This record gives sequence, C-alpha cells and structure tokens, in this order.
Amino acid sequence: MEVLATLQCEDQSGIVNALTSAVLEIKGNILENQQFTDSLTNTFVMRTRFESDASLEDARSSLATRLERFSPNLQVRDFSKPKRALLLVTKASHCLRDLLYLRDLGEMPAEFPAVIGNHEDLRTLVESHQIPFIYLDSNKKSKKEIEDEITRVSIESGIDFIVLARYMQILSPEFCSKFASKIINIHHSFLPGFKGARPYHQAHAKGVKVIGATAHFVTSDLDEGPIIEQDVVRVNHASTPDDFIAIGRDIERRVLSSAVKLFAEDRIFIVGTRTIVFSK
Repeated sequence: MEVLATLQCEDQSGIVNALTSAVLEIKGNILENQQFTDSLTNTFVMRTRFESDASLEDARSSLATRLERFSPNLQVRDFSKPKRALLLVTKASHCLRDLLYLRDLGEMPAEFPAVIGNHEDLRTLVESHQIPFIYLDSNKKSKKEIEDEITRVSIESGIDFIVLARYMQILSPEFCSKFASKIINIHHSFLPGFKGARPYHQAHAKGVKVIGATAHFVTSDLDEGPIIEQDVVRVNHASTPDDFIAIGRDIERRVLSSAVKLFAEDRIFIVGTRTIVFSK
C-alpha cells in the first residue's frame, strides 16, 4: 500500500528523523519526500509518500506516536484512493471541459462525483461524461437554500474539496467558513483594475501587455484568498479583444487544472495568508 503523510508544525530539531523512524518501524520504504521551513513564521512543512505492507491504521499510529512531541497537524491517508471534488459551474465550459478531459485521460488524480450548476447550459456536457448534473436555479432559490443543498451533496458524496469552475456566484461568509481551505476558485488577473462586465475589453482599451489567471482558496474576502497557482502570457497591440478572451480562457483552464491537481495530491500547505506548494 502507498501511504501519503503530510505534516505542518513549528520548526524543531528531530522532526525528519522522527518521521523516517516511524516509516522504518513499519518496514516502509520512502518513495518521495519534500520539506520546507518558512523562516518568516518558523513553520515546518513536510510531504512524504511511502510504501508499506502495514495497515493504514498501523501507519497512522506509528507516525502519530513518533511525532507527538512536535504537536503537528498530521494527515495520513491511502494514496491510492483519489480525493473527491464537487464542481460548481454556471455557463462557461472551458475550465469544466479541461477538468473532465484530464480525468478521462487518467491525468487528473481526483474523482468528480457530481457537478452543480445554477444554469442548465452544461448539463449535456456533464452527463456525457457519466457524471450527475444537479441544477439549482439561483432565480428561484435563495443563496442559503443553494448553499444548504451544496453542503448536503458534499456530505452525502464524501466530498474532500469544492472547485469553482467559473461559478459566477459569490459565496456567503458562513459557507466559506464551513469549507475553509477546501474551496478553489479561478479568476483573470485584471482584478482589481478591471472589475465588472467585459474586463478583457476594458484591459484591451487600456493597452495591457500581460494576460494572466490566478487560482486561489476562497475566503469571505472576495478573490483575496491564499494563492495556489498563477500564469501569464504576453500580448501586444495586434491582439484584439477576442484574442484577449481566447488567451484568457486558455490560461484559466490550465491554471485551475494545475491547482486542482496540486490539492488532490496534498502538495499545498497554507501558512498565514500564503501557500507553500510542492511541485512534482
């Protein structure tokens, strides 16, 4: 069995030795290990993947016992079982299509038990991938009713995290708190300069030279949660507003898919208002 262990705690001497000793204690073999100390906060984070014939319970027990004196936030799971994500959508399909495409290719280490939309536009796409589509009409249901239903589906489907794949609704502070550090969103990089409708046209009119996208955790502060992934593409005077939109869609879908992969493989650690991200 492959086991993944992640931990976060105050940096102290002996943490790595304790974890590796725990793995050896259950006759485990480390396959991958990454660690980092944030000097500004004295926070230590570590991600270790190992194989062992021991049960998951024995692995958890060994690691917890050896690491107890460091008071870590320790998570130990069966790495062969993919995390489960609930996708929320509105009308734009580019981010959703990329996530489903990567899943079909076997390149997305996550399962998507359901997709919830506040419009019907993407039902056919979702159901063509044999995934249930749940329609919650935001014109007929209150925000609380919709969020209560999302919560119910999340619990019943064993959801580990939520992905806003261009879901054009603002979540309530209560909902953000309930799923703290478990909601991923994507937005274009023109914020806060170009807000509201037609941001790409606004950016084109100002002659911007870089188009980008940001994937981040959702908090009650709109579009200000800890950043997970970003990318940019340079543009010039020859680019039209339609070019801007096409480039923006491409960056958004790539950045969001990358962030989902990183979360699904437990490569993200939140330290204060920022993230530590272990790449492959």
